[in-house]
Amino acid sequence: MVKQIDVKKEIRAQIVGALANANFPIRTGKDLLAAFPNGAETTCQAGNVKMTAGEAGKILYMSDFPFESAESVADTILARAGL
Repeated sequence: MVKQIDVKKEIRAQIVGALANANFPIRTGKDLLAAFPNGAETTCQAGNVKMTAGEAGKILYMSDFPFESAESVADTILARAGL
Protein backbone atom coordinates (compact mmCIF):
# COMPACT_ATOMS: atom_id res chain seq x y z
CA MET A 1 0.00 0.00 0.00
CA VAL A 2 1.32 3.43 -0.95
CA LYS A 3 1.43 5.89 1.92
CA GLN A 4 -0.27 9.27 1.48
CA ILE A 5 3.03 11.09 2.04
CA ASP A 6 4.61 9.10 -0.80
CA VAL A 7 1.71 9.98 -3.11
CA LYS A 8 2.04 13.66 -2.24
CA LYS A 9 5.80 13.56 -2.78
CA GLU A 10 5.45 11.81 -6.14
CA ILE A 11 2.68 14.11 -7.44
CA ARG A 12 4.72 17.14 -6.34
CA ALA A 13 7.78 15.82 -8.17
CA GLN A 14 5.71 15.21 -11.31
CA ILE A 15 4.26 18.74 -11.28
CA VAL A 16 7.69 20.29 -10.70
CA GLY A 17 9.16 18.12 -13.47
CA ALA A 18 6.37 19.01 -15.89
CA LEU A 19 7.06 22.71 -15.32
CA ALA A 20 10.85 22.38 -15.58
CA ASN A 21 10.98 24.38 -18.82
CA ALA A 22 8.33 26.94 -17.90
CA ASN A 23 9.14 30.63 -17.87
CA PHE A 24 8.34 32.18 -14.50
CA PRO A 25 6.66 34.22 -13.23
CA ILE A 26 3.40 32.74 -14.50
CA ARG A 27 0.66 35.34 -14.18
CA THR A 28 -2.57 33.63 -15.30
CA GLY A 29 -4.26 30.26 -15.36
CA LYS A 30 -4.14 30.26 -19.15
CA ASP A 31 -0.37 30.80 -19.05
CA LEU A 32 -0.01 28.05 -16.44
CA LEU A 33 -1.86 25.51 -18.58
CA ALA A 34 0.24 26.52 -21.58
CA ALA A 35 3.40 25.89 -19.53
CA PHE A 36 2.57 22.19 -19.06
CA PRO A 37 3.97 19.90 -21.80
CA ASN A 38 0.54 18.61 -22.86
CA GLY A 39 -1.45 21.62 -21.70
CA ALA A 40 -4.62 20.81 -19.75
CA GLU A 41 -4.19 17.10 -20.58
CA THR A 42 -0.84 16.80 -18.75
CA THR A 43 -1.46 14.07 -16.17
CA CYS A 44 0.18 13.32 -12.84
CA GLN A 45 -0.51 9.99 -11.17
CA ALA A 46 0.65 8.22 -8.02
CA GLY A 47 -1.10 5.49 -6.09
CA ASN A 48 -4.83 5.98 -6.56
CA VAL A 49 -4.48 9.73 -7.20
CA LYS A 50 -4.69 10.94 -10.78
CA MET A 51 -4.97 14.59 -11.74
CA THR A 52 -4.73 16.52 -15.00
CA ALA A 53 -3.40 20.05 -15.22
CA GLY A 54 -6.89 21.12 -16.32
CA GLU A 55 -8.42 19.66 -13.16
CA ALA A 56 -5.72 21.23 -11.01
CA GLY A 57 -6.30 24.59 -12.64
CA LYS A 58 -9.93 24.54 -11.49
CA ILE A 59 -8.87 24.65 -7.82
CA LEU A 60 -6.61 27.69 -8.20
CA TYR A 61 -7.71 31.27 -7.63
CA MET A 62 -6.63 34.42 -9.43
CA SER A 63 -5.20 35.55 -6.08
CA ASP A 64 -2.74 32.61 -6.26
CA PHE A 65 -0.99 34.30 -9.18
CA PRO A 66 1.68 35.14 -10.06
CA PHE A 67 3.59 31.94 -9.42
CA GLU A 68 7.33 32.42 -9.10
CA SER A 69 8.41 28.76 -9.30
CA ALA A 70 7.30 25.26 -10.20
CA GLU A 71 7.57 24.36 -6.52
CA SER A 72 5.08 27.06 -5.54
CA VAL A 73 2.65 25.80 -8.20
CA ALA A 74 2.96 22.24 -6.91
CA ASP A 75 2.60 23.21 -3.25
CA THR A 76 -0.50 25.31 -3.93
CA ILE A 77 -2.18 22.61 -6.03
CA LEU A 78 -1.43 19.91 -3.43
CA ALA A 79 -2.75 22.05 -0.58
CA ARG A 80 -5.97 22.84 -2.44
CA ALA A 81 -6.43 19.20 -3.43
CA GLY A 82 -6.14 18.16 0.22
CA LEU A 83 -2.97 16.14 -0.27
